[in-house]
Amino acid sequence: MTSSTANDGSVVCLRSEFRSPPAVLAKPLPELIPYTESLVCSRFVLLDECPANAESWFLSTCLRRLLAGGVHGVVSFADPVPRRTAAGVLVMPGHVGTIYAATNAVYAGRATARTVKLLPDGTVFNERTAQKIRRQEQGHQYAEARLIALGAPVPRAGCKPAAWLREALVAVGARNVRHRGAHRYVFRLGRTRRERDAVALGLPACRPYPKQPDAEPQRSGPRSCTVRSRNSVPS
Repeated sequence: MTSSTANDGSVVCLRSEFRSPPAVLAKPLPELIPYTESLVCSRFVLLDECPANAESWFLSTCLRRLLAGGVHGVVSFADPVPRRTAAGVLVMPGHVGTIYAATNAVYAGRATARTVKLLPDGTVFNERTAQKIRRQEQGHQYAEARLIALGAPVPRAGCKPAAWLREALVAVGARNVRHRGAHRYVFRLGRTRRERDAVALGLPACRPYPKQPDAEPQRSGPRSCTVRSRNSVPS
């Protein structure tokens, strides 16, 4: 985690790196050692009270500090798919990575398209969280409590975690949404342009930068059916 402080000493910005599969780094930055010479930026967050242009200043500061620590590449993603709650309230408008484009990151196209599971509160229930429950790994209690708070039944004694998870997702009304893939950006770090250009890319640089979020996923309503009696005749 990297943070910065305002003039009064208060923390105003946070940037966190979480461990993702090595392929997330090896594909765009094939010649760098994952999590030693390259990192994934999973979150880029600034508080509302940050002044104008704080995003570019903070990002540049983070990248300089990472370079000083021996990091030569950073991969980040922007999720362009808007999300709404089950009640229709927009909770995520979709992001295209404007700050990454403004700071001259390489746009390396989209990550792998996939189907994501959307919870009624508009948040994504990802596969890693599901695995924590199935395998009862660290953090599974929090993930289970999240589903229970949305209306899932409390796990029964002796119930297999995988079976409970399937039941819980149905109970809360989780729905599948097709995701075309997040936008992927790559920062090549170096003291000079020559050093930055020397960092090999494993993916082609794409232009133009994306400008608009994706269209909202189609919301499928409940299916309707007509029940006929055994003696009814179609008209």
